[in-house]
Amino acid sequence: MPEWTDRAVQTETDRDHLILEHIPLLKHIVGRMWLDVPGGMDREDLYGHGMVGLVMAADSWEKSRGLKFSTYAYTKIRGAILDELRRTDFLPRGRRERVRELEAAIHRCEQERGVPPTPEELANELGVDLGEIDRILLSAASANQTSLNDGPSEQLGALLSDPKSTDPVGSAEWTEMRGVLADTIAELPDSEQTVITLYYAEELLLRDIAEILGVTESRVSQIHSRAIYRLNRVLTSMTGTTEA
Repeated sequence: MPEWTDRAVQTETDRDHLILEHIPLLKHIVGRMWLDVPGGMDREDLYGHGMVGLVMAADSWEKSRGLKFSTYAYTKIRGAILDELRRTDFLPRGRRERVRELEAAIHRCEQERGVPPTPEELANELGVDLGEIDRILLSAASANQTSLNDGPSEQLGALLSDPKSTDPVGSAEWTEMRGVLADTIAELPDSEQTVITLYYAEELLLRDIAEILGVTESRVSQIHSRAIYRLNRVLTSMTGTTEA
């Protein structure tokens, strides 16, 4: 049994209360992070790994430092899930090969046209339908989130980076180009515009967005990856941030 001091939680009962009180936060994080997991690990697995992070947060939080527990726990929960995804390397070899093919196609098209290709142009370049491009983009986005050494190229990673990530470069670019991107969002296909709006503006869980659209959570993930690629394509074509 841990020995509690006045630095944080005074008793084991207090610690347990913190954990129980923040189960909704854990569920919210899992519901959002499910976007980055195309297969190989189910929601309950993510929940279990996130619970490890929540317990770690309750054990190590120091109230005297002035940081809200929910803020501290968010980082610990998300970190524990990402650590497990990195450890298990859930993306199959075949999917990684498809990501590399996509990267090569992006590079070829950009060399020819001066800007990253659209998803539709990628489909034509690779001789596949747009649904397959969606699946590959989702695989690349997942690898970008969880891989330490074998993720997508820097160029593709930038094209798939979450605009609300903690990456200071990505976040600064997203803020600076907000007006341009707002116009671009308005021009997205209806399904992509809806997913972006519900995910970022309304902060809905993937499950809720899927119910609204009448599709699976996996399909919402694919639509999200395609929309982010399309938005970042506009950004990088204007700033040149993905140039080799």
